[in-house]
Amino acid sequence: MRHSLARINAYRALASPSLICLSSKDPLITAFSLSDDLDKLATLEYEFRDEYTALRTQVLEFAMRLVDETRSSDELEIILNYDPEGEPYQKGQFMHLNRLKDAVDNNQKQFVAHASVQQLLGTVWYDGMPGFKRRSLPDQLMAVVKIGVLFPVYCMSFLLAPKTSFGGSMKKPFIKFIVHSSSYCCFLLLLVIVSLRLESLIIELFGTTSMVERLHKQERESRGGYPSITELLIVVYVFGFIYGEMKALWNDGLLEYAKDLWNFVDFGSNFFYMNWIFLRLTALFLTTRAVWAGENPYFPREMWPPFDPMLLSEAIFLKLVHIFSVNPHMGPLQIALGRMVVDIIKFFFIYTLVLFAFGCGLNNLLWYYADIDKGKCYSLPGGLPNPKESQSCEIWRRFSNLFETSQSLFWASFGLVDLINFELTGIKSFTRFWSMLMFGSYNVINVIVLLNLLIAMMSNSYTFIVDKCDVEWKFARSKFWMSYFEEGQELPSPFNLVPKLSALCEFRKPNFRESFKKRQDQMRDDQYQTVMKNLVRRYVTAEQRNADETLITEDDVNEVKQDINSFKYELLNILRINGMMTGNAHHKEDMAVGKKQQARERRLMKGFNIGLVEGIEQSMHFGNKKSKNPLLNIVLKQAAKSEKKDWNSIMRQSKKKRDPIGSSSTSLQRQSLRNNKRCNAAWSKVKFYQKRGVFLGGQIDPRMLREIKNKGQVAPLQSRSQGWRTLQKLHDRGEITQENFDRCVGNTPSPGSTAAPTPIPPTSPTPPLPRVGVYTQSSPCATADDLISAVRGDTLSPHPTPSPKPSPKASNGTSKPFGTGKGWI
Repeated sequence: MRHSLARINAYRALASPSLICLSSKDPLITAFSLSDDLDKLATLEYEFRDEYTALRTQVLEFAMRLVDETRSSDELEIILNYDPEGEPYQKGQFMHLNRLKDAVDNNQKQFVAHASVQQLLGTVWYDGMPGFKRRSLPDQLMAVVKIGVLFPVYCMSFLLAPKTSFGGSMKKPFIKFIVHSSSYCCFLLLLVIVSLRLESLIIELFGTTSMVERLHKQERESRGGYPSITELLIVVYVFGFIYGEMKALWNDGLLEYAKDLWNFVDFGSNFFYMNWIFLRLTALFLTTRAVWAGENPYFPREMWPPFDPMLLSEAIFLKLVHIFSVNPHMGPLQIALGRMVVDIIKFFFIYTLVLFAFGCGLNNLLWYYADIDKGKCYSLPGGLPNPKESQSCEIWRRFSNLFETSQSLFWASFGLVDLINFELTGIKSFTRFWSMLMFGSYNVINVIVLLNLLIAMMSNSYTFIVDKCDVEWKFARSKFWMSYFEEGQELPSPFNLVPKLSALCEFRKPNFRESFKKRQDQMRDDQYQTVMKNLVRRYVTAEQRNADETLITEDDVNEVKQDINSFKYELLNILRINGMMTGNAHHKEDMAVGKKQQARERRLMKGFNIGLVEGIEQSMHFGNKKSKNPLLNIVLKQAAKSEKKDWNSIMRQSKKKRDPIGSSSTSLQRQSLRNNKRCNAAWSKVKFYQKRGVFLGGQIDPRMLREIKNKGQVAPLQSRSQGWRTLQKLHDRGEITQENFDRCVGNTPSPGSTAAPTPIPPTSPTPPLPRVGVYTQSSPCATADDLISAVRGDTLSPHPTPSPKPSPKASNGTSKPFGTGKGWI
């Protein structure tokens, strides 16, 4: 159990699209191999089949999304034609589609049925017939018929002059398909002529008297006779088929050849054809030897032996019909038929068990009485059948042995066995009752249960195919198309038996230098990696865009909860500092830390949140910098070995998110704007009132709160150090004195004070300062509000007249809020 769960968790990590994008140089082949492994695991571990199927679907979806990001045919061609051991793909050259073959081998039906892939396959398929799909149906039929009728011309042109228009067109997939289909139709036509004996019919209708007499003589001597011209053409076709299969087996290898089930069908067909040829030759040899011995081997057909080689050859001579899977109507039906064959095999396995069980029971009950009827049937001398015992001669075979009983039960499924067969000689009523009860039980189980089960299984298979009709048919059609994309085997049977004239004149191509091959390999890999990097970047960008467009996610809700929780404890901490009783409410619970940790883990599980891992790598990288002192390096190494690393703190330090695509500063700026947007206005107001002493003494001072509200101070104060620095600059320039400050704020000296006043600068007019326009010689003081504004660093409007003016009042008698005047920055 632990091993299975650990393997599932490991494959969950391996199936993550983010991990595949970041760790694999070839995400497509990684997705294909991982999908194949998950499919095998789903078959082996049936208990966890749903989990492995879901992971496989995720990997397939990732591969399809990568294809979605292609923006041109060139990118798609480079991806599908990439061969790690071949030459770099160039625009316009032959497409071997190595990556697409890997997808077909790994049963990647969704990937192969993708719209972009199918469009590329259609372009390659109709390469020799431009504009064929846009033609009308009559024009398409005329073009196909014209090529089909001229298929011998195309074949001979390719043999003699492969560079001409006719010869070169044989390398086009669609034309090659039409030529091969026409050749096979010609072979079927020859089979029809031999089966229906059309040669004899034509001679009898239109032949001369001598031709008719020669025909009758051949019919009398048909046993072991010489083959006709039509049969010789069929033999040549069969040799061509066998040569083509042997060549395919040699080029593809045994494993690749065995993966295609149609090859087994072709092998069976060729096997029966060769048996037919061998038996015909055997019959010819036997009759020739009898003639040389002075015997007459020719006698009527009804007197031939039951296992005569001529009869066996005619029974073995099968005629197979080629089903074309390229048709959109016949293709899904062919796939459904193939899946139903598997259901029929499963059904017959169960049916055979039921048939054997009931056959053993009935044979055990009735074999004795069947032997009695057999004796009555062959009661005449010499063991001849007695015509008077016709009923015994009919029913004794039904249950004489296990084989005959099984045959009777099989034909009973079709209603061909009557109950009169149980009226055996000497049978007792009790035995007849139980035998008929067993026969009735068999019919109920067979006809009502098993037959309906077969119908349900076939209906389920057809429904499954119909639901995935488009994907299944496109996958089957793509496999059929790709069999014609490969170079070689351009000629159909029997033209493939003729050696090409151009092959005899070809010279061996010179070998390239090793440096040139390395340069080609580098160019091929760079070309593929450039396109793949672009696809991965587009895919990750699309995923991030989808995540940003999501209005509210679970992480957003948890983040708001944590912000509220943090604000709560900070507010309680401020109240506790100011002397208010908070009890135990200010102590944080461990649950909050646990929730944050869970949120981090969930973000990691969702993928594309790799900031944590990058932070750890950077922290480890910068933390392992070597010192220039070698003695110090030795000491640091020993200390690093002895001390334990706090991985939790490292994870917390690396919590900063990083953008795997683009500039990290842009990502940080976007994150900062997002954080500033979440700031709480209420918390800023609390800080504002706390700085002005509203919470002094642990209680709220209502008088101070009213004064602050009456002054219109609604914005928080800036840093005090900035205001005091401004005031110090004004004092250094001589623009403000202690006397002016005391007079402005109302701190007049006491009568007994003897302090000498600070001298005031001369009365020469001075221009106003850039930021504070109220501290001039002509206007040494304004209001306390202006001074406080100067300390805060606010921008005030300059006083245009040298005479001091009181601060403007609002209509309600309060001071005008700060910052409302027009100043310059």
